[in-house]
Amino acid sequence: MARDNLNDLFAFVAVARERSFTKAAAKLGVSQSALSHTIRDLEARLNIRLLTRTTRSVSPTEAGERLFREMSPQFDQISASLAGLDALRDKPSGTIRISTGIQAAETILWPAITRFVAAYPDVKIEIDVDAGFADIARLGYDAGVRLGEQVAKDMVAVRIGPDMRMAVVSSPAYFRKRPAPKAPSDLTLHDCINIRMQTHGGLLPWEFEKGKRRLNVRVEGRFTFSDASLCLNAAREGHGIAYLTEDRIGDDLKRGKLVRVLQDWCPEFSGYHLYYPSRRQSTRAFSLLIEALRHGGKARNMSSSARAFGATSKQ
Repeated sequence: MARDNLNDLFAFVAVARERSFTKAAAKLGVSQSALSHTIRDLEARLNIRLLTRTTRSVSPTEAGERLFREMSPQFDQISASLAGLDALRDKPSGTIRISTGIQAAETILWPAITRFVAAYPDVKIEIDVDAGFADIARLGYDAGVRLGEQVAKDMVAVRIGPDMRMAVVSSPAYFRKRPAPKAPSDLTLHDCINIRMQTHGGLLPWEFEKGKRRLNVRVEGRFTFSDASLCLNAAREGHGIAYLTEDRIGDDLKRGKLVRVLQDWCPEFSGYHLYYPSRRQSTRAFSLLIEALRHGGKARNMSSSARAFGATSKQ
């Protein structure tokens, strides 16, 4: 029999099983008249009557009953095999590669990913910690993580963290030796711990904003680092004042290891976002990971120094 007849045989099996053109048409998603026409064409090609039709019922003839008994199990097996392929296609699996900074990896990605892989054991996650701006498309990453406004306009960005703030801090011992700054301009009188931007080589400017006033302060001190963790350690030990993201210093503030100043000069800015090429075809696993990481809320604008800090401090 020609391959084209398989669809007609499938339609016949549906009618013979349901004993109704109306019910079979509804299950097949076709009109009743189209289904009736298909069965008539099949009977004409086989040159034998398969169904007995009355105004109230439909039943197989002897030939139709024999064909139904032989074909029905085979179509059931085909349907089961196709359903198995659907399940395999929709089952989250594969490897997802993400480029990120260490801070985002530790505070945002890791807590969510540990829960994610527990729910989807066939998914593998590869996290590459990079302090710079990796070209995720060229390097074969599925996605990257950056602060909100660092994401290129041609990328899809999904918010995965809350708004953030910068914090100006040092140890209680340091402030016992020197008066705490009351305004950003007072920082020029202090030992400040600089960060050198790995992506550009320059020192990170300390930017402040209060109402409509915006200040850019170039600070000086004995220490300059390219890693925010070292800046934090130096501040804890009283070597000067550091300019760090708020999420890094929370525990130290609670324990009294650090004292915060100029808080009213440090507004919120947009937090971490997962980004990926707009042309990317999302797999089931990647779509589920996005939902697991997605964070509610509205992104806000951020200063250029905060954006740069997100890269130089390894995010």
